[in-house]
Amino acid sequence: MTRKKKLPRFPNDYLGTKANEYNNQIWMERNQKQTTRRCINFLFDPCLGDIHHNQDSEYLILDLGCGTGFSSELLIEYGFNVIGIDLLPDMLLKANIRKKGIPDKETIFELILGNINNLPLRINSIDFILSVSAYNFITYNEKNNHEKINLLNKTASQLNKILKKNGRIVIEFYPYDQYELEIFLNSFKINNFNGFYIKDNPKQKGGQTFLLLTKI
Repeated sequence: MTRKKKLPRFPNDYLGTKANEYNNQIWMERNQKQTTRRCINFLFDPCLGDIHHNQDSEYLILDLGCGTGFSSELLIEYGFNVIGIDLLPDMLLKANIRKKGIPDKETIFELILGNINNLPLRINSIDFILSVSAYNFITYNEKNNHEKINLLNKTASQLNKILKKNGRIVIEFYPYDQYELEIFLNSFKINNFNGFYIKDNPKQKGGQTFLLLTKI
């Protein structure tokens, strides 16, 4: 009999010494970057429609819940301009150390201490949004489904505002079950996004899931 994977507790498992442990685990970095590569590929999935590259500038991508910067570091390597945002100072301090170790490039790499639910960014300023293993946690403090749905809708509305026209979002997360997956997806659909989800194992109730979304 296989033992179920223990889900991390937010924010407790990302503070103090646990932030250090997270940042120093080689397997964690490997897994996060593998997932980030998949998310980058999904950004350009033809099912999301055509996309036009502005030759005068590179894409500006928001790394939502950037943690210690594993995904941001890879996005920089791919040539994106990156803004990383995270709620936890202990994680963001590690990301800032990682940032200092990246060779100077012409690309933008900024880190912001802030809340996913209240983003301090300009309207229509972001080309893409990517989130790896963080979006689950935006509802960690909500006590019932009504509060959870309201918060998801509010967050999706904010993400729509900061995205440029036809901007795209890819979210990798772990819904508890099909119901939770549907309320996450629906929060975007009622806030002017088209999109769908991808699972490696469609029959699995929860597990790793990717939301692929385009602003209408």
